[in-house]
Amino acid sequence: MSDRLPPLTALRAFEAAARHMSFALAAAELNVTPAALSFQIKSLEDHLGAQVFKRLNRAIELTEVGQLLVPGTRDGFETLTSAWRGARRFLDQTHITVTAGPAFTSKWLAPRMFDFAQTHPDIELRFSAALRMMDLDRDDVDVAIRFGYGPDNGVYSERILEDYFAPLCTPEVAESLKHPTDLLSVPLLYSDDTSFLNPPCDWGAWFNAVGVENPPPNGAHFNQADHAIDAALGNAGVVLGRLALAHKAMAEGRLIAPFQVALSTKAHFRVLCPTGAQTRPHIAKFLQWLRAEVQKADMITDQFEIISAEDAVA
Repeated sequence: MSDRLPPLTALRAFEAAARHMSFALAAAELNVTPAALSFQIKSLEDHLGAQVFKRLNRAIELTEVGQLLVPGTRDGFETLTSAWRGARRFLDQTHITVTAGPAFTSKWLAPRMFDFAQTHPDIELRFSAALRMMDLDRDDVDVAIRFGYGPDNGVYSERILEDYFAPLCTPEVAESLKHPTDLLSVPLLYSDDTSFLNPPCDWGAWFNAVGVENPPPNGAHFNQADHAIDAALGNAGVVLGRLALAHKAMAEGRLIAPFQVALSTKAHFRVLCPTGAQTRPHIAKFLQWLRAEVQKADMITDQFEIISAEDAVA
């Protein structure tokens, strides 16, 4: 029995038909007529010497041999697609697709994009705001920026930015805040997107760090840090804000820190890309620009007394 493969078009037709369990839907996906797709399936069956589909009235079913063929065919085309996508992305030196969390994208990256566009007009940035971990090959992503502990196995990973947590509010709200205990009488805003931190960097930890007992347990909760910051900007209360994300609002004076105490965490922002991609010219330029912007942003922490979350809950 020969191991010679049938034509690639026949295998592609089979994979699409098996996925849709419909000749008509498979034909539409492949942009061929149902008759042409049926001919390709018949060609594969002739090559194999067995039927892969049972033709029923207005339906099809996989035969036993067809069921055996499905997993390898599906995986084979996924591998081919991934390899083709990777080759095309390697040749493309004019676009970079970056994924980062929604809050980091809106509060940190987006305000700085004009500067990158001015200094690198030959590179177009494309953003995908998402928190889920991406497959850098399968998802067509060049660079990922994530906040957490790691480790990041099998990829290039560079620690780029620390984050700190401190009470932030508008100057108007801050007028009534002279001592940390004054926070007990104003609305507190909670950001739940960092609830995974251990030890926690939350209001309880911050109050413990400054020696205030019995902080109020309740307040408005937000599942994204940028929403909590926006609420503080709207005078809704005081947020235990992430300084990296609030940098622009603080630099503009729209948010201030009424108390110069911030919590630190071992979690951090890191930039990820496929191993070796960090040396490709357009990605190297983006990483160089990112490092320079981080250095500017880090200067804001100089005014704070930094207390580690470990010490705050000890």
